[in-house]
Amino acid sequence: MRPHRTLTARGGLMLFSGVVALVCGFVIGQRELVGVGLFLLLVPPVSALTILGATDRVVHSRALHPPRVPAGTDTRVLVRVGNSSPTWPVSWVRIEDTLPVRLGYEPRYTVGHLAPRAVRDVTYLVRPAVRGRYPVGPLRVSVVDPLGCVRVTREVGGPTALLVTPPVVPLAVLGASDGSQGENSPRRSVTGAGEQDPIPREYRYGDEMRRVHWRSTAKHGELMVRRDEQHWREHSTLLLDTRDAAHTGEGPWSSLETAVSVAASVAVNLLDSGHELRLHTERGQLFTEHASGVLDGLATVEASEADSLYGGISTLEGARGSSASLVVAVLGALSPEDASALSRVRGSGLHVAVLCARAAWNTSEDTRRIAELLSANGWRVLPVADPTELPALWQQAISPGSSGPPGRSGFPPAANPRAGEVPLTPAAPHVPREGSR
Repeated sequence: MRPHRTLTARGGLMLFSGVVALVCGFVIGQRELVGVGLFLLLVPPVSALTILGATDRVVHSRALHPPRVPAGTDTRVLVRVGNSSPTWPVSWVRIEDTLPVRLGYEPRYTVGHLAPRAVRDVTYLVRPAVRGRYPVGPLRVSVVDPLGCVRVTREVGGPTALLVTPPVVPLAVLGASDGSQGENSPRRSVTGAGEQDPIPREYRYGDEMRRVHWRSTAKHGELMVRRDEQHWREHSTLLLDTRDAAHTGEGPWSSLETAVSVAASVAVNLLDSGHELRLHTERGQLFTEHASGVLDGLATVEASEADSLYGGISTLEGARGSSASLVVAVLGALSPEDASALSRVRGSGLHVAVLCARAAWNTSEDTRRIAELLSANGWRVLPVADPTELPALWQQAISPGSSGPPGRSGFPPAANPRAGEVPLTPAAPHVPREGSR
């Protein structure tokens, strides 16, 4: 960015006074007054020459500690400003860091006089309330001449990225009661051979001698060792509803942020428990190699323009023939068609549906009917208005022999429903969501 030069209030007043003195001196014929006017007119231009190239001598660096934080926590921004010239000082420096609106007000600091090779450190805190990737910077540097008549402003450097991940709440480990996790989890041979006659492999440097299979060694004439054993790994599938039409609200209080936080909590819990996870939205699959990668991916997930959830439901239907031990769907407002399609997803594993209570539901009656439809088809329904409500509901849903939260669906029962029938009403036209806090 090219430097932008402006007059300060003092410089403007000096020019105005110079013009007045010059005119009055000519009118009344006073040479002394004319001289004063000329002097006042020349001071700002001469002052501007003293700071020529001063902004180019101001260098800076920026560091975020840490550069990746959960929403609602602080990160410290350290800005180091210095004078790169070994000879010329910079008279008066003021800095302003550029921040997005969601990170708060842009901080302004007066650094003051910078001697040759001098360095100053400035720190401030930001607390992002909503997940996302935010640019911090560039830095706006203002230099004023020693008389305070002219200000030169320039943006230096580029922005530094701050990654804000969704908040995560701790959840109970699935299957922890049966000792299926950690060191006590079941093991199996890579080849599936029986323990009495395992299929060995050639000895490799570093293998322990206690794993040598002497019978195969004698048969092959070279050292053979038993193959490694592996933990059984559970397979789980997680569906996150990110449709814009299914959610309402803005900022940290929106139902979409609630859904993303719930999905992040479940995903981290399953990955930390040793599950192989498939994470989908209605638009496709997300990265699930490890927990930090999942959080980084969910940090930048945006609302989609899809009208139907069928793209995500089809991934669950494709997993019916697999060995998925857990299927979790984190949902916004569902239409009767999407609810019916989701209710047909069945399997041998546990199925949990998390309904965001503050989503774009038409009426509470529609919410209750959707919940009852899913419950009647084997889903354990958890109505969640805030992520902090999830741990208790999750603990009850995954408990062995549990049929889900009280009332199965977690909603009040319908008045005199006919046996075996769950009424559904067509969804009303969607009302554009309004910001709420």
